[in-house]
Amino acid sequence: MAEAFRGEYNQKVDAKARVSIPAPFRRVIEAGDPKFSGGRSSFVLVYGGDRSYVECYTISEMERIEERIRSLPMGTPKRRYLERNMITLALNMELDEDGRIVLPPKGREKLGISPDELKGGTEATFAGTLNKFQIWKADTYAAELAAEEEVLLPPGADMLSLLEDTGL
Repeated sequence: MAEAFRGEYNQKVDAKARVSIPAPFRRVIEAGDPKFSGGRSSFVLVYGGDRSYVECYTISEMERIEERIRSLPMGTPKRRYLERNMITLALNMELDEDGRIVLPPKGREKLGISPDELKGGTEATFAGTLNKFQIWKADTYAAELAAEEEVLLPPGADMLSLLEDTGL
């Protein structure tokens, strides 16, 4: 995959819950939207699952995930869980002419953004994770990063030590 979501960006969320998608992420969204032809591009925002952030996929990446879900036997707990959390609890999002979206109520709820925080202004962190990106409430993201690093890496360890030998 040539196009990937990389980097982290803090973006203001305004009182109407509008937030700008970082420009580098917009390019990847456009490349992963088969119907994009210079107008508005779309992606899928997933708010299902037990986590405090939402995940966003290009249309093409979500089609690959949906195909994998379809390949599971119907009626199995695994398929039902994935259908519920990846399909039912997901929304197609379209960027406006300024590259913004309105964070949907279910997404704001998942992030823990209260109506009072919207009025006063809050920040969201966009975190690239290769084939998808995450949207976090900024302070939750910072706390999670600190906690995760403590668990995974001893002080002074090289982060590349986490990669398993894949033969590549």
